[in-house]
Amino acid sequence: MRQAGFPMRTTTISRRRALMLGVAAAVAPALPARATAQPFDALRYRLDQAVEAGDVPGLVALAGRGLEVWAHAAGVRDLQGGVPMTRDTIFAVASIGKPITAVAALMLVEDGVIGLDDPVDPFLPELAERQVLRTLNADLEDTVPAERAITLRDLLSMRMGLGFVLADPAETLIAARMQELGVAPGPRIFGEDADTFMARLGSLPLAHQPGERWLYHTGVDVAGVLIERASGMTLGAFQRERIFAPLGMTDTGFLGPSGRLATIYLRDPETGTLVVWNPASGAGFAEEPPFEAGGGGHVSTVDDFHAFGRFLLDGGVTGGRRLLSEELVAEMLTDQITPEQKAASPWFPEDFWETHGWGLGLALRTEPEPVRGRFGWWGGFGTSFWCDPATDTVALLFTQRMMAGADDTALPDHFLAAALGEA
Repeated sequence: MRQAGFPMRTTTISRRRALMLGVAAAVAPALPARATAQPFDALRYRLDQAVEAGDVPGLVALAGRGLEVWAHAAGVRDLQGGVPMTRDTIFAVASIGKPITAVAALMLVEDGVIGLDDPVDPFLPELAERQVLRTLNADLEDTVPAERAITLRDLLSMRMGLGFVLADPAETLIAARMQELGVAPGPRIFGEDADTFMARLGSLPLAHQPGERWLYHTGVDVAGVLIERASGMTLGAFQRERIFAPLGMTDTGFLGPSGRLATIYLRDPETGTLVVWNPASGAGFAEEPPFEAGGGGHVSTVDDFHAFGRFLLDGGVTGGRRLLSEELVAEMLTDQITPEQKAASPWFPEDFWETHGWGLGLALRTEPEPVRGRFGWWGGFGTSFWCDPATDTVALLFTQRMMAGADDTALPDHFLAAALGEA
C-alpha cells in the first residue's frame, strides 16, 4: 500500500520544454509494478531549475518506496555533444560504491574465509607488523611498533591507520609521501595494479594506531584487494557473481560503455564555468582499469543502485533469496566510531560527527531524532545514495558535477527531504 505523502510516477516533459532545458524523459528501463500516475511536481521543477541555471549539466533522480518508484532525468550527458540524459545513463558513482565493497567483504565473513575481527595479514602481508608514526607530523622514520594487527573491521570502518589526512602536505610528511606514491585519496583512481598499490602502502608507516582514529577512504580500497586475494577472483568478477547478478545490477562494475557514460565536469573556481574533468569517450571509466578500486571506482545507474538499496533495507534478501545474513547487515548499519574517536577524527562539514556515525562502508544518520537510522553516502563525482528504514525509501540523485565546495550537498539534501515528504 502506498504511504501518504509519496505520490510517484516516471516523469514526462513536453517536447518544447525538453528542447529548452535539454531534458530527456525517464523512459528506460520499465518501471516496477504499481508505479502511480501522480508526479512529484515541485521536486521535478526544482531539479529542472538546477539544470536550467547551469548548476549541473544533467541529472537522474529516483525515489523508491516499496514497489513504487518515481524517476526523472534532465539535462545532457555531455555538454559538447548534447546527448540527452536518460534514466539508464551510466555514471561514475565514486564513493557511494563503498558499501558494495563492504557487502562483498562481509560475504567472505559469512563464508568463513575471514572473521570481521581477524587480522588481515594472511591476505595482505604488506600490512603485517606495521610501524606507526610517533606523531602525525613526525618524520617517516620516527615510528613505534603497531600495538596490534589491522583487522577487516578496521578496513571497513576506515580505522586502519591510513587514509585521507586532513593536513597540509607541506607540513605533514605522511600526506606528502602518499601523494608522491599516488595512493593519497582523491578523484584520480590509482593507475597501476593492486599488488603495486599494496606495495606502496606497505612502504609507509601508519599515521595512527590501528583502530585508533577514523581516516576516510583508503581502508575500503584495501578491502577490495583482500577480496581479490581471498576469493581468487578479480573484485569485479566477485561482485558480479555474488551481488550484481542476483540483484539484477547489469550496468554496475568498473567499466561502462562510452555511449551511455555521463561526462564528468568540474566547476572552475575562478570563472564558475563547468570544465571537462574526465570525458566519457576518453581515458577512465570507458577503459579497463588496471586497479579495480573498491572505494571509488564503480560505475552504475540509478536503477541498479535502487536494487542495492532495497537489498539493504530488506536485510540482505532479494527475491526471496538471502545473500547476506541479517546479523551482518545489522553490523554494517551499526555505528563503529566511538565518541572519543569522532572527537579525534576531523571531517567536513565541521559538525559532521554531531549528526552522523560510520558503519561498515557507509555513513549513518544519528541526529536529529526524525532522521536516525538513515544510511548512505555521497560520491565525489556528484552522486547521492540514501536509504530510510522508517519510510522504506531509497533515494538517489546522480549528477556528473564533481563535489568541490560546502554547498555541493544542497541539491541532494533538498531532493532527499522532498523524497521523504519533508519538504
